[in-house]
Amino acid sequence: MNISPFIDIIEDLNRDLSQAQRYQRLVLAIQRAIPCDVVALLKLTDGYLLPVATLGLKDEALARQFAVAQHPRLQHILNSSQLTRFDADSRLADPYDGLVNDASGQLHVHDCMGSTIYIDDKPWGLITLDAMQAGSFDSLNPMETRAYIAAVAAVIKTSQHIEALEARVEHNHQVAQRLLETVAPSEMIGKSTAINTMRGEINTVAPSKLSVLITGETGVGKELVAKSLHQHSRRKNQPLVQINCAALPENIVESELFGHVKGAFSGAVNDRSGRFELADGGTLFLDEVGELPLAAQAKLLRALQYGEIQRVGSDKIIVVDVRIVAATNRDLQQEVKEGRFRADLYHRLSVYPLSVPPLREREKDYLLLAGYFLEKSQHQLGVTKLRLQQSAIEQLAGYSWPGNVRELEHLLSRAALKAITEQGREARIVSINSGHLNLQPIDNIAPGLSSVQTTPIQSKVQKSPMPAIAVEVNDLGLREATDEYQRQIISQVLESEQGNLAAVARLLKVDRSNLIRTMRRLGLA
Repeated sequence: MNISPFIDIIEDLNRDLSQAQRYQRLVLAIQRAIPCDVVALLKLTDGYLLPVATLGLKDEALARQFAVAQHPRLQHILNSSQLTRFDADSRLADPYDGLVNDASGQLHVHDCMGSTIYIDDKPWGLITLDAMQAGSFDSLNPMETRAYIAAVAAVIKTSQHIEALEARVEHNHQVAQRLLETVAPSEMIGKSTAINTMRGEINTVAPSKLSVLITGETGVGKELVAKSLHQHSRRKNQPLVQINCAALPENIVESELFGHVKGAFSGAVNDRSGRFELADGGTLFLDEVGELPLAAQAKLLRALQYGEIQRVGSDKIIVVDVRIVAATNRDLQQEVKEGRFRADLYHRLSVYPLSVPPLREREKDYLLLAGYFLEKSQHQLGVTKLRLQQSAIEQLAGYSWPGNVRELEHLLSRAALKAITEQGREARIVSINSGHLNLQPIDNIAPGLSSVQTTPIQSKVQKSPMPAIAVEVNDLGLREATDEYQRQIISQVLESEQGNLAAVARLLKVDRSNLIRTMRRLGLA
């Protein structure tokens, strides 16, 4: 038995390494002990197997979440207490088809085996080994192989104890949060310098009581950052209450924020708690805070300054303990200069500003995100495997992502549907190529936040001229022709603003609630 690969791992227990580094060195040791082409260490969490360390798989595999019920090989391994080996001609779908880091990206005839890893007699996860050559594992000694698996379990258990002890020294809250990060890798996907810097900012400010203002372009994931701030805070066991300020008609903003008493206004048939009361002890997330009308801003400021609110129609003062996280894609400093946002409220909200980087500044994070979205889509769309061909990867790499992560997700969903229609749901692997993506080359320098938010509609039209709209009055009549003209104008601005109703209302210089009513009348909502 060759134990030398594990000597370094045991010595590593005395070194200051992260858990991810320990796991990666662990799979390297397994590959040295059992020669193979692919090794994957996966942790079991709520019915999903999450890769924590891999060798021989593409980077996107680390962002996958393998649902046990949807992957028969993984399910078979977990259901067995013994080392499981599959025949080279097994009909069970392989979870790594399309993810192997070789020329074809596919597995054909090969050796495959795996074993459940038990920690304290409970399944922690599993380890899988694949060889591209059939029969590669024929000469393995079963006793030695089981000993290797037992060594893996021992190292994982010891590593977990070390991590827990180090975290407990800092703070019990940090212990819990480390475990949360381990079991929820989809919280924030990415390895780029920009996203790691933002993670560091989140870890710095989250445990404090400071108000945080999250800024960033449309689609970058500001809501995800707000949730991460709450999950990393000392209030994580208390409610996170969200309110979309752009979706509130001006006449009910105060009631939504602070609540109301019965009879306060027409339609107030019962007492009702506002979002501040619901978030007492926890976090209140004010999404699109830049859309709040000035009258509501003044009342919000008082609640933030004194921690006191009053329900509409009541003189009773209610004291609340709420941590504020706000988000906007507007340049609030510019909004303050132009008198559309209160300077004192801006300074109260932006005690700790946090900027979310656009996808184009996140290096190769688009690949990890693509892996996550494709794994999600293949189950939703009922296919065995979705994969990106090299031509598609190259096209993704050359795009500037004006719609950021949201655009990437929607793009891949559309491309997947096109590829499935073309290749059939029964295909073992549905491959997405550049034709399915159909990304048009665009200028890779996207406009900054302030220019996007303060550019008048005339300037936008000059940058991206809208096609001329022709409406035949004689055929439709004046009223119908007017409706059709409005329908086309609104549709084009909706498309240019990616469905952001607040931005559309600003560009068309109409009240947001009036815009929604008009859209409903015209059949656009």
